[in-house]
Amino acid sequence: MFAREGYLTMTIAVLFTAVIFALTYIYIPHWVAYPIYIVVGVCCGIVIYFFRDPERAVPEGENLVISPADGVVVLIKEYDEQVYIKGKTTQISIFLSPLDVHVNRNPVSGKLEYLKYHPGKYLMAWNEHSSEFNERADFGVLHPTGTKFFFKQITGFLARRIVYHIRKGDELIAGERFGMMKFGSRMDIIVPSNVEIKVKEGDRTIAGESILGKIVS
Repeated sequence: MFAREGYLTMTIAVLFTAVIFALTYIYIPHWVAYPIYIVVGVCCGIVIYFFRDPERAVPEGENLVISPADGVVVLIKEYDEQVYIKGKTTQISIFLSPLDVHVNRNPVSGKLEYLKYHPGKYLMAWNEHSSEFNERADFGVLHPTGTKFFFKQITGFLARRIVYHIRKGDELIAGERFGMMKFGSRMDIIVPSNVEIKVKEGDRTIAGESILGKIVS
Protein backbone atom coordinates (compact mmCIF):
# COMPACT_ATOMS: atom_id res chain seq x y z
CA MET A 1 0.00 0.00 0.00
CA PHE A 2 1.25 3.48 -0.87
CA ALA A 3 0.49 6.93 0.55
CA ARG A 4 -1.88 8.95 -1.60
CA GLU A 5 0.38 11.98 -1.11
CA GLY A 6 2.97 10.19 -3.21
CA TYR A 7 0.88 9.21 -6.24
CA LEU A 8 1.94 12.19 -8.36
CA THR A 9 5.60 11.95 -7.37
CA MET A 10 5.69 8.21 -8.04
CA THR A 11 4.00 8.67 -11.43
CA ILE A 12 6.53 11.31 -12.42
CA ALA A 13 9.40 9.08 -11.27
CA VAL A 14 8.13 6.12 -13.28
CA LEU A 15 7.54 8.21 -16.43
CA PHE A 16 10.96 9.85 -16.10
CA THR A 17 12.57 6.43 -15.71
CA ALA A 18 10.73 5.10 -18.76
CA VAL A 19 11.85 8.06 -20.89
CA ILE A 20 15.48 7.71 -19.77
CA PHE A 21 15.41 3.99 -20.47
CA ALA A 22 13.97 4.57 -23.97
CA LEU A 23 16.43 7.32 -24.91
CA THR A 24 19.32 5.34 -23.52
CA TYR A 25 18.29 2.25 -25.47
CA ILE A 26 18.03 4.21 -28.73
CA TYR A 27 21.04 6.52 -28.55
CA ILE A 28 23.64 4.97 -26.24
CA PRO A 29 25.71 1.81 -26.77
CA HIS A 30 24.51 -1.07 -24.62
CA TRP A 31 27.77 -1.44 -22.73
CA VAL A 32 27.36 2.16 -21.52
CA ALA A 33 23.60 1.92 -21.05
CA TYR A 34 23.58 -0.82 -18.40
CA PRO A 35 25.00 1.38 -15.59
CA ILE A 36 22.48 4.08 -16.49
CA TYR A 37 19.63 1.57 -16.28
CA ILE A 38 20.83 0.49 -12.84
CA VAL A 39 21.27 4.00 -11.41
CA VAL A 40 17.98 5.37 -12.75
CA GLY A 41 16.09 2.21 -11.81
CA VAL A 42 17.42 2.26 -8.25
CA CYS A 43 16.52 5.95 -7.86
CA CYS A 44 12.97 5.26 -9.05
CA GLY A 45 12.74 2.34 -6.65
CA ILE A 46 13.85 4.52 -3.74
CA VAL A 47 11.14 7.09 -4.53
CA ILE A 48 8.45 4.40 -4.63
CA TYR A 49 9.79 2.77 -1.46
CA PHE A 50 9.67 6.11 0.38
CA PHE A 51 5.91 6.42 -0.12
CA ARG A 52 5.04 2.99 1.28
CA ASP A 53 2.14 3.02 3.74
CA PRO A 54 1.84 -0.25 5.66
CA GLU A 55 -1.17 -1.12 7.78
CA ARG A 56 -0.66 -0.84 11.53
CA ALA A 57 -2.27 -2.59 14.52
CA VAL A 58 -3.37 0.26 16.78
CA PRO A 59 -3.26 -0.77 20.47
CA GLU A 60 -6.54 -0.65 22.37
CA GLY A 61 -6.96 1.79 25.24
CA GLU A 62 -8.65 5.17 25.35
CA ASN A 63 -5.98 6.72 27.58
CA LEU A 64 -2.97 5.77 25.47
CA VAL A 65 -0.76 8.21 23.57
CA ILE A 66 0.28 6.53 20.31
CA SER A 67 3.35 7.44 18.29
CA PRO A 68 2.38 9.62 15.31
CA ALA A 69 5.57 8.78 13.41
CA ASP A 70 8.11 6.08 12.65
CA GLY A 71 11.60 7.01 13.79
CA VAL A 72 13.88 7.40 16.79
CA VAL A 73 13.15 9.33 19.98
CA VAL A 74 15.94 11.91 19.95
CA LEU A 75 14.77 14.15 22.78
CA ILE A 76 12.61 14.04 25.90
CA LYS A 77 12.59 17.20 27.97
CA GLU A 78 10.47 19.41 30.21
CA TYR A 79 8.87 22.17 28.18
CA ASP A 80 6.90 25.28 29.12
CA GLU A 81 4.22 25.22 26.43
CA GLN A 82 2.32 28.51 26.12
CA VAL A 83 0.43 28.14 22.82
CA TYR A 84 -2.26 25.54 23.54
CA ILE A 85 -1.70 23.54 26.74
CA LYS A 86 -0.24 26.60 28.50
CA GLY A 87 1.77 25.08 31.29
CA LYS A 88 4.49 22.67 32.26
CA THR A 89 4.67 19.77 29.82
CA THR A 90 6.99 17.10 28.47
CA GLN A 91 8.19 17.24 24.87
CA ILE A 92 8.94 13.99 23.01
CA SER A 93 10.76 14.49 19.70
CA ILE A 94 10.93 11.78 17.04
CA PHE A 95 13.42 12.03 14.16
CA LEU A 96 12.46 10.40 10.85
CA SER A 97 15.27 9.41 8.51
CA PRO A 98 14.65 9.21 4.73
CA LEU A 99 14.36 5.42 5.13
CA ASP A 100 11.47 5.56 7.63
CA VAL A 101 7.79 5.41 6.71
CA HIS A 102 6.71 9.08 6.62
CA VAL A 103 2.94 8.69 6.89
CA ASN A 104 1.77 10.37 10.11
CA ARG A 105 -1.00 9.12 12.40
CA ASN A 106 -3.06 10.78 15.14
CA PRO A 107 -1.40 10.30 18.54
CA VAL A 108 -4.68 10.58 20.45
CA SER A 109 -8.42 10.75 19.91
CA GLY A 110 -10.29 13.99 20.48
CA LYS A 111 -11.37 17.29 18.97
CA LEU A 112 -8.83 19.26 16.97
CA GLU A 113 -9.15 22.67 18.62
CA TYR A 114 -5.98 24.34 17.34
CA LEU A 115 -4.22 24.23 13.96
CA LYS A 116 -1.63 26.64 12.60
CA TYR A 117 0.88 26.44 9.76
CA HIS A 118 4.21 28.25 10.16
CA PRO A 119 6.60 28.94 7.26
CA GLY A 120 10.24 28.86 8.35
CA LYS A 121 13.79 27.64 7.95
CA TYR A 122 15.18 24.20 7.10
CA LEU A 123 17.54 23.33 9.95
CA MET A 124 18.58 19.71 10.38
CA ALA A 125 15.59 17.91 11.91
CA TRP A 126 17.58 16.60 14.88
CA ASN A 127 18.55 20.18 15.83
CA GLU A 128 16.67 21.10 19.01
CA HIS A 129 15.83 24.55 17.60
CA SER A 130 14.11 23.08 14.54
CA SER A 131 10.93 22.91 16.66
CA GLU A 132 10.92 26.70 16.86
CA PHE A 133 12.41 27.92 13.58
CA ASN A 134 11.65 25.34 10.88
CA GLU A 135 8.58 25.22 8.68
CA ARG A 136 5.95 23.34 10.64
CA ALA A 137 2.29 22.68 11.36
CA ASP A 138 1.00 22.77 14.96
CA PHE A 139 -2.00 20.79 16.20
CA GLY A 140 -3.85 21.03 19.51
CA VAL A 141 -6.23 18.21 20.49
CA LEU A 142 -8.68 18.02 23.39
CA HIS A 143 -8.91 14.40 24.53
CA PRO A 144 -12.32 13.12 25.81
CA THR A 145 -10.84 13.06 29.35
CA GLY A 146 -10.28 16.82 29.14
CA THR A 147 -6.50 16.42 28.68
CA LYS A 148 -4.90 18.65 26.07
CA PHE A 149 -2.22 17.43 23.65
CA PHE A 150 -0.04 19.42 21.28
CA PHE A 151 1.95 17.98 18.38
CA LYS A 152 3.97 19.33 15.48
CA GLN A 153 4.97 18.26 11.99
CA ILE A 154 8.40 19.81 11.39
CA THR A 155 10.39 19.92 8.17
CA GLY A 156 14.11 19.14 8.06
CA PHE A 157 17.03 19.88 5.79
CA LEU A 158 15.74 17.40 3.19
CA ALA A 159 12.04 17.46 4.02
CA ARG A 160 10.65 20.50 2.23
CA ARG A 161 6.97 19.77 2.43
CA ILE A 162 4.47 18.81 5.08
CA VAL A 163 0.97 17.59 4.21
CA TYR A 164 -2.04 17.20 6.47
CA HIS A 165 -5.69 16.38 5.80
CA ILE A 166 -7.27 17.35 9.12
CA ARG A 167 -9.00 20.64 9.86
CA LYS A 168 -9.86 22.59 12.98
CA GLY A 169 -13.01 21.16 14.53
CA ASP A 170 -12.43 17.61 13.26
CA GLU A 171 -12.88 14.66 15.61
CA LEU A 172 -9.67 12.65 15.47
CA ILE A 173 -9.27 8.95 16.13
CA ALA A 174 -5.97 7.70 17.55
CA GLY A 175 -3.91 5.76 15.04
CA GLU A 176 -5.66 7.04 11.92
CA ARG A 177 -3.61 8.64 9.15
CA PHE A 178 -3.65 12.44 9.02
CA GLY A 179 -0.80 13.37 6.65
CA MET A 180 2.89 12.94 5.94
CA MET A 181 6.27 14.70 5.84
CA LYS A 182 8.43 14.20 2.78
CA PHE A 183 12.06 13.05 2.81
CA GLY A 184 13.36 13.25 6.38
CA SER A 185 11.77 15.26 9.16
CA ARG A 186 10.76 15.47 12.82
CA MET A 187 7.63 15.10 14.92
CA ASP A 188 7.19 16.66 18.36
CA ILE A 189 4.52 15.42 20.77
CA ILE A 190 3.92 17.61 23.81
CA VAL A 191 2.02 16.09 26.71
CA PRO A 192 0.86 17.50 30.06
CA SER A 193 2.02 16.36 33.50
CA ASN A 194 -0.79 13.82 33.94
CA VAL A 195 0.69 11.65 31.18
CA GLU A 196 3.12 8.90 32.20
CA ILE A 197 5.93 8.66 29.62
CA LYS A 198 6.54 5.11 28.35
CA VAL A 199 9.57 5.72 26.09
CA LYS A 200 13.13 6.95 26.52
CA GLU A 201 15.66 8.65 24.28
CA GLY A 202 17.06 6.24 21.71
CA ASP A 203 13.89 4.14 21.46
CA ARG A 204 12.56 3.38 17.98
CA THR A 205 8.87 4.09 17.41
CA ILE A 206 6.31 2.81 14.94
CA ALA A 207 3.47 5.14 13.93
CA GLY A 208 0.09 3.87 15.04
CA GLU A 209 1.56 1.10 17.21
CA SER A 210 4.19 2.29 19.70
CA ILE A 211 2.88 3.64 23.01
CA LEU A 212 4.51 6.93 24.00
CA GLY A 213 2.55 7.49 27.19
CA LYS A 214 -0.60 6.94 29.18
CA ILE A 215 -3.04 9.36 30.80
CA VAL A 216 -2.98 8.50 34.51
CA SER A 217 -5.29 11.10 36.01
